[in-house]
Amino acid sequence: MSDYNVKREIEILAIDLAKSSFYIYGANDKGQKVLTKKMTRNQLSGFVAKLPLCLIAMEACGSAHYWARKFQDYGHEVRLIAPQFVKPFVKSNKNDSLDAEAICEAVQRPNMRFVSIKTEEQLVDQSIHRVRSQLVKSRTAQVNQIRGLLLEHGITIGRGRANVNKKLVRLLDEGDSSQHIPESMKELISGLQAHLNYLDEQIAEYENMIKARACQDDRAVLLQTIPGFGPITATAFMSHIGHIASFKNGRELAAFLGLVPRQHSTGGKSTLLGISKRGDVYLRTLLIHGARSRLRTIAGKKDPVSLWLSRLISRRGHNIAAVALANKMARTAFALLNTGEIYNDNPVCSEC
Repeated sequence: MSDYNVKREIEILAIDLAKSSFYIYGANDKGQKVLTKKMTRNQLSGFVAKLPLCLIAMEACGSAHYWARKFQDYGHEVRLIAPQFVKPFVKSNKNDSLDAEAICEAVQRPNMRFVSIKTEEQLVDQSIHRVRSQLVKSRTAQVNQIRGLLLEHGITIGRGRANVNKKLVRLLDEGDSSQHIPESMKELISGLQAHLNYLDEQIAEYENMIKARACQDDRAVLLQTIPGFGPITATAFMSHIGHIASFKNGRELAAFLGLVPRQHSTGGKSTLLGISKRGDVYLRTLLIHGARSRLRTIAGKKDPVSLWLSRLISRRGHNIAAVALANKMARTAFALLNTGEIYNDNPVCSEC
């Protein structure tokens, strides 16, 4: 069979992605194999450009969103599958050929879940958040290193960046005579202080960038009407979830973020454990931190959410209440993005 006829038979093309070596698996409308081939980066792009319109499936891994947008520009239908949903279809040992075949099998399942394809702007937002997150981790490590080094000289500093900054000002700038350390050690700590200040400036710069981008996105502005949602959480939320239409309801979105109970049920007996912690750790952490900030403001309030949170805290504790509120925030975000309405703490019944 000629290469042209093979291309015409391909209805599903599964691609196992890599940096420079790609393996493709083509199947006809009955799911039967018609082509397996290894290709380079340039060969893959040219092959797909000349291929009759078909369904292209890939794992949602590095560079997947780039290739998905590129193949969509050629007119193909593209679907991305999370790697954990492809793994059950891998036969026997693992190699590129079997991975491509497993992707082809997975995409044909009627109940398969797919990852929404992200735009370039969403990927830019994600990149900014990742750089900022790494800088925050570096700053925390720098603070702890300074505390540890000074402890060896009998100088104790409480936890937190603010305590370290105050102590360094007294030690280096004001020359606190009650705390004696060698001059060479002061020079070392002074260098670490300069680096800590540099990290603060970098983090502030990226946060300003995030706030500016949040102001330009109407959906991020809408999310910020929800208590507990700030510019950082709103932009991280929109860049991670992709298209809100990918989710059937708010509970599915909350499950996607790992904010629903993990099940271990059998024999008709339901057993619910702690939250599943699936999805993106960074976004889930931001939502829970936002929920904690809101919990600090509920004292004395009489709105339904505050009263519910007060009862939940007294019954289950502060931490469980924070996670429950984060779950509610995710569901509320789903509702707002679908309707375009602004959040209202005290909704008025239309029948009243």
